[in-house]
Amino acid sequence: METKVAIVTGASSGMGLDITKSLLARGYAVVATSRNASGRGTLVPSAKLAVIDGDVGRAETADRVVGQAMARFDRVDLLVNNAGIFMAKPFTEHTAADLEALVSTNLAGFVHMTQAALRTMVPQRRGHIVNISTSLVDQPIAGVPSALAILTKGGIEAASRSLAIEYAGHGIRVNTVAPGIINTPMHAPDKHDALRTLSPAHRIGTVEEITAAVLFLESAPFISGEVVHVDGGAHAGKW
Repeated sequence: METKVAIVTGASSGMGLDITKSLLARGYAVVATSRNASGRGTLVPSAKLAVIDGDVGRAETADRVVGQAMARFDRVDLLVNNAGIFMAKPFTEHTAADLEALVSTNLAGFVHMTQAALRTMVPQRRGHIVNISTSLVDQPIAGVPSALAILTKGGIEAASRSLAIEYAGHGIRVNTVAPGIINTPMHAPDKHDALRTLSPAHRIGTVEEITAAVLFLESAPFISGEVVHVDGGAHAGKW
């Protein structure tokens, strides 16, 4: 069987790093990218791993990443749009710089990378795109004011459903994973006790649990346009 080829954004730490390592362990070839993917030392290039530095908010990064996938591995089977930033602050305290940063990474990054990947997937008549969102889109929390971040991530969820319909006839699937609070470098250890209260499961999720959701969707060829919540039930309602 041919080796499957994946692109993972935000790949040098947290969820992206675990997704990348798990795909490699399953025999995938991976093109991994983040702003400083080569400098962090968490990913070592190999015959099946290409590591590219770049800002996903810039179209040329997507062109370089997908171009490398095609040059090295001849196609793209899976794109995981994991790169993203999150800000929790009162809505009226957000600055123009905050808006620009969120739109650049969360929205422009999604658009540029997805467009570039789709241009290779359509002629193949196969492909899968998994977008990482947040469970706050469906269940905001009063103590976590994050309307601006939710605006960008909620837009990605809606776009994912639209793309799933638009490209189904080309053999391409588009799904979303919506994490709750996950144990990544984004959350300082001294905040964990408070963060555990934000899930009815009374714990923080692991990066491995996000990877498991991505791998499940990758193994389920008739699922498209779906949002898989990995949040211990937080999206279901009040507790």
